[in-house]
Amino acid sequence: MPAARPAHLAVLAACLTLANTAAWAQSAAFPVTAEQRRVAEQVAGAGVPLSELAPNAPDSHTVVAGDTLWDISQLFLKSPWRWPELWGMNRDQVRNPHLIYPGQILHLVKVDGRARLQFGQRVGGGGAGDTVKLRPQMRISALDNNPIPSIPLHLIQPFLTDAVVFDTDVLATAPRIVATQEGHVLLGKGDLAYARGNFRGATDFRIFRTSRVLRDPASNEILGYEAPYVGTADLIRPGEDRRLTSGKTEVVPATLQISQAKQEVGVGDRLAPAPQRNLERYVPHAPDRPMTGQIAAIYGEAINAGQNQIVALNRGKRDGVERGHVFALWRDGEPVVDKTQDRPQVIKLPDERHGVLFVFEVYERVSYALIISVKEPVKPGDRFTQP
Repeated sequence: MPAARPAHLAVLAACLTLANTAAWAQSAAFPVTAEQRRVAEQVAGAGVPLSELAPNAPDSHTVVAGDTLWDISQLFLKSPWRWPELWGMNRDQVRNPHLIYPGQILHLVKVDGRARLQFGQRVGGGGAGDTVKLRPQMRISALDNNPIPSIPLHLIQPFLTDAVVFDTDVLATAPRIVATQEGHVLLGKGDLAYARGNFRGATDFRIFRTSRVLRDPASNEILGYEAPYVGTADLIRPGEDRRLTSGKTEVVPATLQISQAKQEVGVGDRLAPAPQRNLERYVPHAPDRPMTGQIAAIYGEAINAGQNQIVALNRGKRDGVERGHVFALWRDGEPVVDKTQDRPQVIKLPDERHGVLFVFEVYERVSYALIISVKEPVKPGDRFTQP
């Protein structure tokens, strides 16, 4: 492919960014403003320094089913979370200006010490000797045409349904299951449950066990109340207080049908209205300012966590944490004894960076992150910083 001038590449990258921004805007009815276009052009013309490329970065990659933007970025970059820069992503105002599909070809262009990825189209019969031609393209496509995700969504989609953190212990006063169908001890999908409480007009509910307290490892402050997810239920008949002819009141609980049961449902389980979940594409980016914190808890029953597991962080919205934030995990340096001197002395080895976290859910005082990579087991109290 003949060399192109830097200005031409910048314009081409900007065109690609804006074309895909238009696709996203049409599919999501999200207008693209002049300011968004300006920022997109500015970022698209920058790229990343060549020093940020992976040692064996390929010249091109054909997207296949099962790819994620994170996977592809690992082919090209030392730090995969920097792929928005490589593609000219305007992550602040346009959540997803790039809809990348299986079969598309990504070509790495290096000019003036910087690198950018651009869309290409294979010319010829598809043989190994064919050339790759770069040209601006616009692809108008609905979101259900299976563009590749930013990260492995299958790892977090169940969690987005299964877990919730409440700022206060609202489940203590939430509607509760008081009886089961035909005296069953435990219920499964399709069974009926009877509940009392203030349903506040909701008809779809998530079922939780008693919540556990999440505390800050450093200050012991209560960060929130994590509720173990049990299942879901639909309201069939509301409850009522019937006035009998005797003058007494007869309490009739509401009737619900269990629509999903991850665990067996029982008397005492609590109900919370099911929220609308926004499974938007997550754009990785570093915090805009220095940020440090600790692992507050490992999700589930595990003592330690490894790659692709979920951890709770002791930082949330009030601390500036956002969905898509990337953090570095650190391992505390071990104390050792220096025996090289006349008198042995205890010293502390330097802290070592050993993993990467990707934040996907944020609450007021706590957030959840996926462990993207890690060298050593992660435990509560471990430290994280901006990458």
